[in-house]
Amino acid sequence: MLRIDAPGRKLRPIPLGVSSSLAVGQRVLAIGNPFGLDQTLTIGVVSALGRELNSPAGYPIRDVIQTDAAINPGNSGGPLLDSAGRLIGVNTAIFSPSGTSAGIGFAVPVDTVRELVPQLIEHGRPIQPGIGVVLVEDRLTARVGVRGAIVRQVSPGGPADRAGILGLQQSRRGRVTLGDIIIAVNDQPVTSLKDLVLAFEDIGVGGEARLTLERSRQQRTVSVRLVAVE
Repeated sequence: MLRIDAPGRKLRPIPLGVSSSLAVGQRVLAIGNPFGLDQTLTIGVVSALGRELNSPAGYPIRDVIQTDAAINPGNSGGPLLDSAGRLIGVNTAIFSPSGTSAGIGFAVPVDTVRELVPQLIEHGRPIQPGIGVVLVEDRLTARVGVRGAIVRQVSPGGPADRAGILGLQQSRRGRVTLGDIIIAVNDQPVTSLKDLVLAFEDIGVGGEARLTLERSRQQRTVSVRLVAVE
């Protein structure tokens, strides 16, 4: 988010479009500063919809727009517009073995931007729904042959703690044993951290999640209300 110290009468915001109604083949325009060349305009089409990217924090970004409009380093953060000049996405990334445009660029959809901007203004960060746990990374989960999300640590007093969810346990001799493994949310299987993050996003802060847990090969179900987490 940028705060611009200028009179409102001098600012002309771009009208917002709707990304949920986009169609493959629709013409789009990208504006940015590729390689420091400011006010550059490129034209292309929507190449695909519903792509998924991983954010730098490791969280998945869903429903990303793919376009063949030339996007290069310096375009990131710039607008992707429809033919009527409405904002439909924010240019974010490219797929390129050479580091320059290969005709595969990605933009965060404006519907996602609409949701996140008020959170950034009010809280300074996106609001991530969760239950107050730290989870084991997928690569380590796979190494021990477990399918699901292993709870590593539970925040005291949080929703997970109140529901009796346990993290990893360590004996006096240093032996570590598994506590709870989240294997489903609202009867939808969880096979990775991404599955869990997406399930929580669908439910949202304040919603109730029905978790299927496995501990010592025994399954049980608990209901937990999601809260905003860091």
